[in-house]
Amino acid sequence: MLWNEPNNLSHWNFHLDPDWRRYAQMVRQAAAAARQLAPGLPIVAGGISPIDPQFVRLLDSLGVLEAVDALGIHGFPLDWNHWTIQQWPEKVAEIGAVTDKAIWITEAGASSFGAEEVQLFGLDTTARLLAEAPVEEIFWYSLLDLPPAWTATTRHKESEGSAYYRHYYMGLVRADGRPKLAAKRFPPSLGICQWFHFQDPRLEEALRWLRRLGVKKLRTGLSWADWFRPGAEAWFDRQMEALTEFEVTLTLCFTPAQLGLEPHYASPPRRPEDFADFCAWTLERYRAMIAPAAAPDERRLEAPAH
Repeated sequence: MLWNEPNNLSHWNFHLDPDWRRYAQMVRQAAAAARQLAPGLPIVAGGISPIDPQFVRLLDSLGVLEAVDALGIHGFPLDWNHWTIQQWPEKVAEIGAVTDKAIWITEAGASSFGAEEVQLFGLDTTARLLAEAPVEEIFWYSLLDLPPAWTATTRHKESEGSAYYRHYYMGLVRADGRPKLAAKRFPPSLGICQWFHFQDPRLEEALRWLRRLGVKKLRTGLSWADWFRPGAEAWFDRQMEALTEFEVTLTLCFTPAQLGLEPHYASPPRRPEDFADFCAWTLERYRAMIAPAAAPDERRLEAPAH
């Protein structure tokens, strides 16, 4: 999966790329690199948030959709979106009306910020409404609550007001390890989206809960920005090795400060080919874990220089 929420300022600074041409060039080059290294691997355009048919038309006009196999969409109608949860089928239909690409719901979720019963309602209703929707994958966001001492990945803290704290309650499991009501009713037919921070101490706990819930499909990510940290390759190896029992959708995103138009993870990179290089390195190193029909001699870790 190439990038995350490109129409959300928290993940792509479109003030520096107002027509999304830099984004499109970056995705096209990264997709070309992926095709060359793993021709059978499905490529998904980063999930959009908000769900916006006009933005999908723009991506199509820029050649992004031609370069990928599927388009991700994200929805949080009980927390941040300006539509009701009953409109989930309608939102999927809006995107299906403007593209024939496969649609993946790469994030759908509800926080327990107000009450666990609200999150449980959100889970039950979302699963029911999307059971017959024309989508190929659904990933619930997320497994674990964000620890209180951590910072949520958003640029909108000041403008969100109290809604900012909803970011901390999206998990099925509390930060102290106790399951919520929704964990007890989670349908294993859904996938889970769980981001892991650099050297995340929650990795083993997450594995235990994924197994306990019967989850087979996991969406997670590797941070391009983290790639330049000391010990990054060892951490990436540990994370990817730990997830081999799951069908992984791997999201690649976050610009290294030194490579952006501005020193921020949401900045467009100065050179789009640098992101393509990171995608190529990732596939060379981990394709046996994420690409179908990997040859036996590929099931080892390689370490190209970067």
